[in-house]
Amino acid sequence: MDRDDRRRYFIVGSVILEIVTPVFRQRLEKDYKSKGLGCLQDFINSKPVIHILFHLRHKNTQCCVDSANCVNHGPLPLNYNQWDLLYTEKPTPGFHHCFCKYSAKAITLDDLDITLASLILMNCCNLKPNERSLISDLRQFKNNYLSHNTKGAITQAEYTTLFGDLTTYVLQLDPSKQDDFIRIQNRPLDDSLCNKYVVFLVDIHQKLEEIDTRIQNIGATTADIHLTSTEILSTMNINNAELESKIMAKLEEVLQQLIKNQTSKRVDQPNKPYKLGKSIFTLHHKTNLTSVVGVNIVRDLVMMDDGRLVMCLPRQWRLLICNTDGSQVDSIYVQSGPLSVTAVNNSTVAVTLLGSMCIEMYDIHNKLKLKSISVPGMRWGRGITTINNKLVVGGNKRLHIIDHQTGEVVKTIQTDCGPYRFQGSGDRLFYSQCDYKNLYWYSDTDDIHHTLTLPSPPESMTTLQDSSLYVRCVDGSVQHVSSDGKQYKPVKTLQSTPGWHDVIHYNLIQRKLVIIENKVHIIKICNEL
Repeated sequence: MDRDDRRRYFIVGSVILEIVTPVFRQRLEKDYKSKGLGCLQDFINSKPVIHILFHLRHKNTQCCVDSANCVNHGPLPLNYNQWDLLYTEKPTPGFHHCFCKYSAKAITLDDLDITLASLILMNCCNLKPNERSLISDLRQFKNNYLSHNTKGAITQAEYTTLFGDLTTYVLQLDPSKQDDFIRIQNRPLDDSLCNKYVVFLVDIHQKLEEIDTRIQNIGATTADIHLTSTEILSTMNINNAELESKIMAKLEEVLQQLIKNQTSKRVDQPNKPYKLGKSIFTLHHKTNLTSVVGVNIVRDLVMMDDGRLVMCLPRQWRLLICNTDGSQVDSIYVQSGPLSVTAVNNSTVAVTLLGSMCIEMYDIHNKLKLKSISVPGMRWGRGITTINNKLVVGGNKRLHIIDHQTGEVVKTIQTDCGPYRFQGSGDRLFYSQCDYKNLYWYSDTDDIHHTLTLPSPPESMTTLQDSSLYVRCVDGSVQHVSSDGKQYKPVKTLQSTPGWHDVIHYNLIQRKLVIIENKVHIIKICNEL
């Protein structure tokens, strides 16, 4: 590498970090002080600002506060690291996803890099047209010449035009920076400081955003982190050993934080199983659904990991998407009428249909039908569940396990009855027969079907954290069934009016239990104790 090319990179990087970034910070400070706010934390905690930034990070979200000003952006310019730097989630009740659940951290101007400072300036501040243009151009200089420049070098041809434009644009924003340009332009190359600047300026987070889906699924092990870091470095084409070492360290730091963020969203499994029949949940609220669904029956529902409910309304031929209080209602039209639903991932559900031997999959964020899977031998009117990331539907005295990605039936399990409702629990598959009191379960471990007789026919069932089950029965009782399927006890606090087609569902991430009592059109939301 030509040492002069490296020095030119060092000078441009120094201008961005030592002149441009402070100018952006000062302009931001001027804006929030003009609004009577004393510090950056107060500014980013103000409702208009947090609302704007929330939608620059989160897609397909309708806020419960100031919903008229919600904007659904295509690209999300605010990355997860920037959002986590600015905000923390408040321990507030409710399961919707809204900016009201967040508050600003004790952040200062010095914590903002050029990218984040410019993003806040462009979206949240009152700028003159020439200021907006200058800030945008200066940020673009950083992106074009530094963010993806892993060689740490700038040629003379690039430098001549670039440095002149940098000087002109910055001095239009702040004429007092003339002496700073002269000082930096005359400084000698400092290799150690230059390597440090490369780590600051290379857009590592953009690389991580590009592979975010994969990152969310990796295990929090040193080997996995090192592998992912190595793959990112290989795409950067870095040949400097010292620089590679520094970026590797930074990558591992960021990846560790990302994994921490992802795993913190999951709920730790309890060390001991629940005591059967013990009160585990307390009623948070109940809502009459008549205004939302009319007198129609909710045949099935699932709570997504973000807390939204997806309900099957076969008589209205739609999937209803709403918050737990029935607000922010949205719908997906389903041609054959949805009967049963299960979550495939955070944004996708699989549905069985009235009179159809197909499974349909829907993206609930974009309200799109993704695919239809034809399952030979499938019987309509039965349930649907997942086990080991595969879909399960019922047939004539059999259960079909389907790979939803390929549409292939990977296994067929023979049963002694016509399975009506089923639930995956660990490596076990529980199922019931319509109008019969028996609860059955099957495991690949011994390939044997086991039977447990309950006081009343099972109507709906759901898996709890310890792989035990809550089974909602026709007599209005909820029976707590052990994970091995051998014992049960009633949960007296959840007893209600007898009725057909009642639904029970638990979400592990939200730690909420949902009960639909169709006879009285009531939905109950219970918090885990």
